[in-house]
Amino acid sequence: MVNKVAIIQTPPAYLNREMTVAGILESIAECAGNGVELLVFPEAYIPGYPTWVWRLKPGADMSLAGEIHSRLRENAVDLARGDLQPIQDAAAKHGVTLVLGIHELESEFSGSTLFNSVLVIGPDGSLLNRHRKLMPTNPERMVWGMGDASGLRVVDTPVGRIGTLICWEAYMPLARYALYAQDIDIMVVPTWDCSDTWLASMRHIAMEAGCWVLTTATALQGSDMPADFPDRGRLFDDAEWINDGNATVIKPMGAVVAGPMSRDKGVLYAEIDKRAAKQARRSLDVTGHYSRPDIFSLAVNREPLNPVDFFD
Repeated sequence: MVNKVAIIQTPPAYLNREMTVAGILESIAECAGNGVELLVFPEAYIPGYPTWVWRLKPGADMSLAGEIHSRLRENAVDLARGDLQPIQDAAAKHGVTLVLGIHELESEFSGSTLFNSVLVIGPDGSLLNRHRKLMPTNPERMVWGMGDASGLRVVDTPVGRIGTLICWEAYMPLARYALYAQDIDIMVVPTWDCSDTWLASMRHIAMEAGCWVLTTATALQGSDMPADFPDRGRLFDDAEWINDGNATVIKPMGAVVAGPMSRDKGVLYAEIDKRAAKQARRSLDVTGHYSRPDIFSLAVNREPLNPVDFFD
């Protein structure tokens, strides 16, 4: 069965949760009207990937970093507070599955730690999975805490069995394998990396896993940053392309079927067939007939870890 998918790489309303959510609702309605069954959004889409961390100077910009982070925290997503209920309701209304990157506010314990999370929302509006990025990259560690493997899971959806990794944690071989071993049909990888090397890696994963790979960053220019962004004039040039986006759909065994969509603040559409994944693994099944369990083994701790666990 063929299913229509859409990858949205339009910019969010940076540091504004409510406006970003409103834009997502518009995207859901538009894509559903075009027959889409799966919508994919970029990494940390609500309320925007923290591209500024790659431009701030350690030490010299500490005060500025604190000011920006405060605004980010105020606009992060608190699932317990119901911040995503309008999106979940829209998913149910239109009967679509969503994969959505967010800044997640951990409100149960500290009330201030943020996680880079990706959610899978089912066509009935339920939260099927939440995965928190295992290892933030370089200056990202000044923004996000480290996640656990409780969300390192593959879940059933009408378009196929979906697993998610976020940006460079897709370079963690054991994290990938943990998903491969769950009969995955579709690997969704929201990212900030739009390089040629990234595309080559995604094609490799589609070959290695024998699954569909959907990936995108946010197509973003300096002019997309809000006028009241702190020290905007120094950090961003209106004319520059901060990120090309490069939404791409890759079929099992590594051939690109749609994209990369470069420097286009729009939507990439494609059709996928989940049956292609199992057909591809007839030749290469790295967790099945092409594995050697007598030699190799992998154990994954999927117990949720709370911040206090690190101090016990």
